[in-house]
Amino acid sequence: MAQQFVERVGVRKHNYARTGRMVGYGGLVFGPAATQWYKLLTKIKFESATTTTIVRVLADQSIFASLNLGFFLSSMAYLEGASPKKRLEDKYVQALEKNWLLWPPVQTINFTLVPLEHRVLVVNVVSLGWNCYLSWVNNQGGIEESVVEEVKQKVA
Repeated sequence: MAQQFVERVGVRKHNYARTGRMVGYGGLVFGPAATQWYKLLTKIKFESATTTTIVRVLADQSIFASLNLGFFLSSMAYLEGASPKKRLEDKYVQALEKNWLLWPPVQTINFTLVPLEHRVLVVNVVSLGWNCYLSWVNNQGGIEESVVEEVKQKVA
């Protein structure tokens, strides 16, 4: 979606390996991890529903979101042949700040109004847009940048 609707690269220049990496990450890493995470979050319970929601959102954003984002960026960099360390240095804070603009309100609604069995579905729907953003952020520093940097270092 990011390549066609955001970057508008067209079908001929579509990077199918990039699409495959995103699909693989979503299906093999994020989906199973998120399902287990939401089950774990349901064990956080306080007398106050408001306190329960606040603690769940804080846990989600401070633990799961930060770890998942770091793993996403570093694993994508590795699969692209780029430096995971450099990708994290260049992109992590920027993406985490955007994450915190979007996900706390989404998760507050999700944890307050949506039954457990539908929470991953809500996240998946919102993730359509979020993943376009992540794909775009991640792609602004893929193998092309790392190759240019490597050549510069060899020439210098």
